[in-house]
Amino acid sequence: MLSKKTKYAIKALVTLGKAGGNNPMHGSTIAEKEGIPKKYLEAILGELRNAGIVYTKKGAGGGYALIKPPEEISLVQIIRLTDGPIAMVSCASINYYHKCEECHNEDTCGIKTTFIAIRDASLKILSETSIADMIERERVLSEVLALKA
Repeated sequence: MLSKKTKYAIKALVTLGKAGGNNPMHGSTIAEKEGIPKKYLEAILGELRNAGIVYTKKGAGGGYALIKPPEEISLVQIIRLTDGPIAMVSCASINYYHKCEECHNEDTCGIKTTFIAIRDASLKILSETSIADMIERERVLSEVLALKA
């Protein structure tokens, strides 16, 4: 399950992506626009800054902005940064592997092989989906909703 932290990080990045790289936004503006608690968002933006995804500009016209174009920021990066492993069980994880204590033989474990397949499908989608894709999805959905109104 996606944590609130990850959802907030994605929402903040989408908002910054929509603003464009030359238009830094204050954390309070993003927090208000997205309904995210300001202090929590500032901590998340700090992590994104430390990971080289956003930068901060001080002074007048300052705030947060994306370092890279939104097309180059994948959801898998954000999820791994904010939530850790993609795999639902540790024995199926690529970066956070741990042997399951309950498992007698990993080579014949149906749980492990099933969750490796789930992990691989999730990784494919998350690796191929960027912040730019999220921005485009929101745009399309808004247009569809406007047509229905």
